[in-house]
Amino acid sequence: MTTVQPGERDSIATIPNLVTLVRLLCLPIFLYLLFGVENRAAAAWTLGALGATDWVDGYLARRLGQVSEFGKKFDPTVDRLLFIVGLAAILVDGSMPVWFGVAVLVRELVVGGAVAVGTLVYGMERFDVTFLGKTATLLLMFAIPGFLLGASDFPGAGGFQIASWILGVPGLVLSYYTAMVYVPQIRDGIRAARTRSR
Repeated sequence: MTTVQPGERDSIATIPNLVTLVRLLCLPIFLYLLFGVENRAAAAWTLGALGATDWVDGYLARRLGQVSEFGKKFDPTVDRLLFIVGLAAILVDGSMPVWFGVAVLVRELVVGGAVAVGTLVYGMERFDVTFLGKTATLLLMFAIPGFLLGASDFPGAGGFQIASWILGVPGLVLSYYTAMVYVPQIRDGIRAARTRSR
């Protein structure tokens, strides 16, 4: 049985969870803009906005005192889904260098998959993302839609392409460095969860 900590709500119907849901529902809009009407610029701005607002739901949860067990799982799950689907879509579109996109995708699937298995299968407790991990995610969240915008007919597209490389390469390096930090933490978390369940 899950124990709700002081200051937390055991509820799904909260404003932060609604914000997270709205962000999730914007994903089909991004895909429609990219593949339905083939408007790379609009799709890039939409994805960029979704990435830039990933802090809003967490901030509201703390500010309004509406932190919930559901939200603590729902928010990061939606963040990862938006990131991975957006990345995969841009790869399919051909707006991003394949090697770069695949490198980011492999890292996300390995770390995200390990966290999902640890949490859902073994009941692993959630661990805090490091500052470097947040920095890597932020850099990539701007670089990825930047590649898409750089491949569009938006004014100054070439500048966005250059900016994406400037942000994306350090973001990719940091993401793999933090992956090496997270993997032992995930392993230890799974071991601790299995010990508690015995």
